[in-house]
Amino acid sequence: MSNFRKGWQTMAKPVIIALDYADGAAAQALLTQFSGEDDLWIKVGMELFYREGPQFITALRSRGYHVFLDLKLYDIPHTVHQAMQQIGRLGAELTTVTGLGGADMISAAKEGLLEGAAEAGTTAPKLLAITQLTSMDEQAMHVTMQNDDFSLLNSVVHLAQLAATSGADGVISSALEVGKIHDATPAGFLTITPGIRLAEDARDDQSRVVTPRRAAELGSDGIVVGRSITQAKDPVAAYHAISQQFEGSTVY
Repeated sequence: MSNFRKGWQTMAKPVIIALDYADGAAAQALLTQFSGEDDLWIKVGMELFYREGPQFITALRSRGYHVFLDLKLYDIPHTVHQAMQQIGRLGAELTTVTGLGGADMISAAKEGLLEGAAEAGTTAPKLLAITQLTSMDEQAMHVTMQNDDFSLLNSVVHLAQLAATSGADGVISSALEVGKIHDATPAGFLTITPGIRLAEDARDDQSRVVTPRRAAELGSDGIVVGRSITQAKDPVAAYHAISQQFEGSTVY
């Protein structure tokens, strides 16, 4: 069992709010609606990070938020290593690389995180590898990869196994593949799931979507929810409704 799972063992599985905003002011306007008792996990992606910079992450951490910094790094191993050294200093609890970058890149990312965190005297973020985006469907993958024989499921499981043997702590995947990932990777390997929608919500640009309750049933260790919370009439009520659906069992 990973230390990350040990940290969650007595907690409900987390609902991570995706702060998909253009600037920090809009993100803060959402966050101020919540009370400190909510102990929020939040995701900062490329748009917000590129606008507000590293200081935004340290500010969020200083206010007690659990931060998932989702930048999906994808470059040669040396470049990713150097970038992850900087990310490791920020105090985020989760961060990402693109699994298609390969074993050497994933290993370099892990090394960079550990080195940066050690230099800053903080705990390194857990490293998650992106498998296939939840906007990708079977047909789109076949067109992209020019291979009709390799299924989306096989691709996701293969990338998860590659990530696990290369030092990653888990993967980002649709809930639809979580069971197969858990079967194919060591105990404690995390599966964090985007593409979450309430039954009444539109799918928008997502293809492989599930409800919070279904994600829990399929074994997701955490879910990332954006528009179903951030665009709700009452974001706090939406967050609590989704958390209630997902909380299920604790993580083992």
